Amino acid sequence: MLERLGRSGKAIGKLISEAGNMGVEDIIEDLHKTILRLSRRRVGALIVFEQKTGLGDIISTGTAIEGRVSGALIENIFEPNTPLHDGAVICRGTTLVAAACFLPLSEETGISRELGTRHRAALGVSTVSDCLVLVVSEETGAISLAHDGKLVRYLDSLALRNLLESIFLKKGVSGLTFGKNHGRRKEEK
Repeated sequence: MLERLGRSGKAIGKLISEAGNMGVEDIIEDLHKTILRLSRRRVGALIVFEQKTGLGDIISTGTAIEGRVSGALIENIFEPNTPLHDGAVICRGTTLVAAACFLPLSEETGISRELGTRHRAALGVSTVSDCLVLVVSEETGAISLAHDGKLVRYLDSLALRNLLESIFLKKGVSGLTFGKNHGRRKEEK
């Protein structure tokens, strides 16, 4: 990774400075591209967006990051066979607070057998808090949203962008719509 940074011709300080200067619209665009890229590559990811309910107990199970949310940071964390790729990242506003966090697994017995631990963890944490959880499936590359103990699977690019805008522009998720072409609400609870 350091070798690639060196070849890019940018100093690490400049990269950090650029990330710090990103506005909310830039963060939305950056995350949108990154999550779609993770999906295409079938790199599993579990991204928790804290809302009103604090996630301090869950944050304490991981590694403190306290960095600005950026696509590069998310992609680097979830790169397979790296120290922090297992577990979830927790985002509080525009700050990525911690990585490699353990989430409570859903104990719901009606969850589809095709869903793995990431999805069960996303559902589990979404039942004990008001957080929003994005999941990228390692098996299929499908992007899902867990919220309020429910799972919306197969988010497309437009639904993902709408979701990120609702998170970072504080529009709330109640106004989100997932039509048949944007995501499919499943019966998983």
